[in-house]
Amino acid sequence: MVETRLTPQQAWLKLLVGNTRFVTGKQEHPNQDTMRRDQLAGGQFPDIALFGCADSRIAAEIIFDLGLGDLFVIRNIGHIVAESIVASLEFAVSELGSALIVVLAHDSCSAVKTAIELSTQHPPVIPPAVERTLAPVLPAVQQVWHERNSTTPYVSPAVIDADAVGAKHLELTLNTILRSSVILRNAVASGSLGIVACKYSISRGQVELVSAVGPIVTQ
Repeated sequence: MVETRLTPQQAWLKLLVGNTRFVTGKQEHPNQDTMRRDQLAGGQFPDIALFGCADSRIAAEIIFDLGLGDLFVIRNIGHIVAESIVASLEFAVSELGSALIVVLAHDSCSAVKTAIELSTQHPPVIPPAVERTLAPVLPAVQQVWHERNSTTPYVSPAVIDADAVGAKHLELTLNTILRSSVILRNAVASGSLGIVACKYSISRGQVELVSAVGPIVTQ
């Protein structure tokens, strides 16, 4: 296990400060020059690993005003946990010394919208690989739907709260990551790793903390 360079709290504050610069239009664009490129030629040492949705409107280094080598970024549609995702996060923590994992969801998520449509009585026909990939979102859809609707298992897209589905899926994603990795659980227990679940507002550009595990001060 590589020793971390920042504490989880320091890493979290670094993200918050960078996102504030992005929201207010005061970006510094750090670590984006030839000197930084040369520094990284021999290896990488990201303090933060980010697992998020592959949505094209969200570029991690931009919304946190960071640069080359600052973030170890893993993305797929709907931030769906798979073995490759867990392996990548474990690599970031154990081999690269990352002190913080960010699980980043966002509003207006197409993956959530599609999962809701797949839960209707007449679901759309979509590529089989996409349907299989989005299967882990379906429990979040059903949980939110049955909180207020008990007469039918078929979801009405006009009635269900898509943001609530996204929030529930984010919660389940964080739980799945922890359940899937003893390496990450042990790092959290030792105090060397923090994990934060966050939501990004596409219109405002702001990242909001939803929940945290480990030595992260949330107030």
